[in-house]
Amino acid sequence: MSNQVSNEARVIPLRAEPNRTESNRTESNRTESNRNEAIRTEPARPQPVRTDAPEPAPREPLWRDLVGEVLRRERLAQERTLRDVADEARISLPYLSEIERGRKEASSEVLAAAARALGLGLGDLLSLAQGELTRHSAAGRRTAAVPQRPYQPYNGLCLVA
Repeated sequence: MSNQVSNEARVIPLRAEPNRTESNRTESNRTESNRNEAIRTEPARPQPVRTDAPEPAPREPLWRDLVGEVLRRERLAQERTLRDVADEARISLPYLSEIERGRKEASSEVLAAAARALGLGLGDLLSLAQGELTRHSAAGRRTAAVPQRPYQPYNGLCLVA
């Protein structure tokens, strides 16, 4: 007795087809081809533009963006290079660059080291960043159509956890 396996692959249809003859299948394929061609050649309809939709409220800046802006502005005001500040703060140059661009959320130790390298204290850095937040918030409220609450400046010290 010999167990020979066929070299032909078994085809399992994804959908059960009704009993069709070969000519019906060919005709069906032509119909699908014509339908697909009609879909491809149909011009795209322009979507109606809503003019009554309210403008989205301006997005408040992230804290890391504000701190990065302050660090970069202070570094450039002192005409120092990124490498110089990174070396003095003992932070890698790419990491300090990412902090300045607002791509990384730095720890308080790293922020304190960067601030010291620029001749600032951590409180000074946070105070300047809080001033930036106030400035951005005031500008956003001026451009918003309906302010949600009246602007009240806060002159306290902001701390982050």
